[in-house]
Amino acid sequence: MITPRVFRTSKPTLSFLLTILLAVCASLAGAQTQHSCANLQSLSIDNVSFDASEVVPAGGFSPDGGETRANSPYADLSTFCRVSLTMTPSTDSDIKMELWLPLSGWNGKYMAVGNGAFTGNVRHSSMHAPLRRGYAVSSTDTGHTGNTASFALGHPEKLIDFGWRAVHEMANVSKTLINAFYTQPASYSYWSGCSAGGRQGMVEAEKFPQDFDGIIAGAPGLDWTGRAAASLRIAKHLEANPDARLLQADRELLNDAAIAACDADDGVRDGLLSQPMQCSFDPAELLCGAGEAGSCLNEAQLATVKMLYSSPVNPATGREITGLVPGSELGWTDLGWTASARATGLEQYRYIVYADSEWSIDRFEFDRDIALAESQDDNTLNALDPDLSPLFSSGAKLIQYHGWIDPQISPRNATQYYERVVEKLGGREAVHDNYRLFMVPGMGHCRGGPGPDTFDAITALENWVENDIAPDSILAEHYSDGVADRSRPLCPYPEVAVYDGSGDIEDAGNYACRVP
Repeated sequence: MITPRVFRTSKPTLSFLLTILLAVCASLAGAQTQHSCANLQSLSIDNVSFDASEVVPAGGFSPDGGETRANSPYADLSTFCRVSLTMTPSTDSDIKMELWLPLSGWNGKYMAVGNGAFTGNVRHSSMHAPLRRGYAVSSTDTGHTGNTASFALGHPEKLIDFGWRAVHEMANVSKTLINAFYTQPASYSYWSGCSAGGRQGMVEAEKFPQDFDGIIAGAPGLDWTGRAAASLRIAKHLEANPDARLLQADRELLNDAAIAACDADDGVRDGLLSQPMQCSFDPAELLCGAGEAGSCLNEAQLATVKMLYSSPVNPATGREITGLVPGSELGWTDLGWTASARATGLEQYRYIVYADSEWSIDRFEFDRDIALAESQDDNTLNALDPDLSPLFSSGAKLIQYHGWIDPQISPRNATQYYERVVEKLGGREAVHDNYRLFMVPGMGHCRGGPGPDTFDAITALENWVENDIAPDSILAEHYSDGVADRSRPLCPYPEVAVYDGSGDIEDAGNYACRVP
């Protein structure tokens, strides 16, 4: 149980009364003082030890503690209270977190931000934008340092911390500190994360539906064990068969052919595939003829393409382990999936599944190992429970988004999960008031690509949670050299943006969201 000391003191003490007086005065003045920031360390919170609590002057933050550079992205931050602490919910836990509290202009709300891959560090770069919007914002290192899964070897409690406990504990501690600092609770609490941060948000939605009023989960690694297996399945094959590898020129050839075949499926030729799963492209048309070489693929390469597009079934569960989609080829590598996907997969099996620091990809067997990994996981890393009814009952809202050309986490993973939720809870209308998935044509992993990859999901979520204005579409733009040169409405799946037949094809105003 997390309880500030002031609520457990039987008799008011002088320091207690002084703290209350200072907090009231600061509240009336519309800003907190440096003294009230420092006094946060006097709170007693179960399994929490404070490392520092200090006021950071406007433009004075530097992640490495050095002097702030003039071109630093943190140079525009206003004065804030920076709290650093350690959480130890288990005897083997060592979870670092930071909470940034605006000294003026607080919007009355709290936002937590997510991590990436197996990353173990507080994400200062993700805390910047919410603080600028007036949020109290927190981030955690998930209980370890570094960007490998080696922390999990022989430390099952640390794996639980990484999987879900660090975020849940952070949310509770942050709310306690916010209440103490501002002398009132946050009016709304939000989560925002992409990739592993999207997975963290979905775990929160499934396990702790009361933690957040609204969740943004971008490109979530929902099927964490499945993606690990999918990337290693391809990597093992290509490490052993160099002739089957797709080099840069081969991937460009393949991408050009896929776009040419399916670009017009949504009614406009714009270089983007809005419905890649309906794409009728057959890569066999690129097969080299007798004596032909160059702009074509050999038999072994063609087999690789089919492997990358395919979704093999987990023999233990019957669930497809989703592959990549037409249009994503420029993000592939010589060994198939991205280097990050392979590294995460190797780490998963080396340190978690087999607990063997010498384990290598050549020992991987798909049917055996995907079933083993999932049986061991027990919903520690995976976020695959389709029963979101507790989240919906709490009134919380969930925005999930995913780029259609993501080469790192399969976008089909997002649509598969959404469809399973719809099936579980009785149809689209049963989930539409609380959960919407936005698929982004031409966007890669979280950002990037030729599609409209810049959009404001936070405002869309705020309007939904706070004003009951559901996002029937979200305006998205693509920028080149700082200038917006393409815009589209992002539509709640399975709707897609359909061109109305007139006007600039790069203007979102000439599109409408419709079910194809």
